[in-house]
Parts: sequence; C-alpha cells; structure tokens
Amino acid sequence: MKIVSYIISPIYILVFFLFLVFFHPLQWLSLNLFGPKVHADVVAALNFFLVKSMLILGITIRVINKHQIPENTSVVFVSNHQSTFDIPPIAWFFRKYYPKFVSKIELGKGIPSVSFNLRHGGAALINRKDPKQAIAALVDFSKRIKEKKWGAIIFPEGTRSRNGVPKKFAINGLKVITKYNKHGYIVPLTINNSWKVFKYGKFPLGLGSPITITVHEPIKIDSLPFDELLEKTETVIKEHIL
Repeated sequence: MKIVSYIISPIYILVFFLFLVFFHPLQWLSLNLFGPKVHADVVAALNFFLVKSMLILGITIRVINKHQIPENTSVVFVSNHQSTFDIPPIAWFFRKYYPKFVSKIELGKGIPSVSFNLRHGGAALINRKDPKQAIAALVDFSKRIKEKKWGAIIFPEGTRSRNGVPKKFAINGLKVITKYNKHGYIVPLTINNSWKVFKYGKFPLGLGSPITITVHEPIKIDSLPFDELLEKTETVIKEHIL
C-alpha cells in the first residue's frame, strides 16, 4: 500500500494545488465585484472540490448528525484536530453557517486561496507569540461572529494530533469567544481517522482511510458556567474519538 501511495500522492498534491491556484483569482473577483456573500459561495465551492479531490486518495467523508443545529444565532463549532484534512470537510458540510476559522497568523500569507480567505473572509489570525495581539484578534472575531450570526470554528488543542490521541484543550480562545456570544451555542464535533492521512509523515500520504465527523448535541453557552461548559464540551468530543 505504501508503494502505491508514492505513486498516487503526487497526483493528489498536484490537483490540490491546482484548485488553490484556480480559485485564488475567483475569490479576489467575487469579493471585489460582488461582495462577501458571493465570496463565501466561491470559498464553499473551493472546499467542495477539495473534499472531492480526497477521493484520489480513496478518502471518503461521512458526517453523522442526529441533532438540529440552531440557526439565526452565533454557533461555535468546537472540534478535535487531527490533520489539515479536517478543514475542507468542516468548511463544506457546515457552509450554511458561514464557518470562520481561528487560525495561526502564519497561514495568512503565502498560500493561494487559503491565505486570501483567512485575511478577507472573516477569520481570526492569531499570533501565538504575542498574547496581546491574539486576545485583540479574538475579541474582534467574537464580535463579528455575534453581529453576523456566523459559525466560528476553533480547535482548542491548538495544534493537530499526529496519532489521533487528543491533547488537552486550551481555554483562552474558547473563553473569549463564549464571553461575547453568551446567547449562542457550542456545537461539539469529533473527527476520526484524518490523522491517518499522515501516518507515514508528510510524504507519502496515507490511502483509503474514511474520515468521519460526528456532530454532538448543541449546548447553550449561557446555560453553564464556563468551566463546566469547557469540561462538558471536551468530554463529549474525546469520548467519541476512536
């Protein structure tokens, strides 16, 4: 299987970057000519193609959702983080909530499509080495989420788990977001198997590992003190990691 991975991985990587390059000018045109709504639709289309391109690696995505996600309010999707392959599926399958990511500031430069969207699409770009900047960016982000009734996406582990074993959730980002969105909801998500794409390291990519995203019951933010809210969210996410 690893030998086959060496053959297929370059094909996937080429297709992946071609999509990023193709959609970069489309994002610029949509935002500058038609505004944020059309730009969001273009970003959704990009993520659709990125999700479908995973089929080259034999990777399918399944979303398991037995709950009604609230609408017309801010929603904070909180998830474990296993790989970069977590991001396009979340962005595509939850597109109706206009998902905006909390991301490290380094991703805001140098990556076609991705950096443009992070800078201009409403994301929070966090400098981990500058706590003052990070808090200010999170406050601005949290206010935008509340005003626009968008969906926020945050990975409280801070960095991806390379073997599927979850890390301890950090509190700062989620605490700021919930402070400014007390009437919104947290929607916990559990991602399984995406770490296996990088089970050999950065190259070649792992083949044929289906990724699942499990949606858990939404939690009203003001229904619990923050410490209990964090504990409940972290517990339900980690209980469902395989």
